[in-house]
Amino acid sequence: MSWIYLIIAGVIEIFWAMCMKQSEGFSKLWPSIGVLVLGGLSIGFLTLALRDLPMGTAYAVWTGIGASGTAIVGILWLKDPASAARIVCIAMIIAGVIGLKITAADSH
Repeated sequence: MSWIYLIIAGVIEIFWAMCMKQSEGFSKLWPSIGVLVLGGLSIGFLTLALRDLPMGTAYAVWTGIGASGTAIVGILWLKDPASAARIVCIAMIIAGVIGLKITAADSH
């Protein structure tokens, strides 16, 4: 169950980052509220995952899901640059997340 909590936390982090962008420096109310709510939920699910998973692994996977997912969302919907180098770097983050999952001492 810990890995499921961790994946949920990472996916929520993607939406949290999207709300940060949409809040325009916390000048828009609803996206700003989204930042607070989604940030709290993401950290809450991360905390649940940390009950059973090693801290370094869980934190790295959480940030990796958030970073790669946010970068992909940026490319697909926000017109962020999609150079080959960026895509390779995103792929390396995803490979690192997968590697951490495969090599985790406690793979619940």
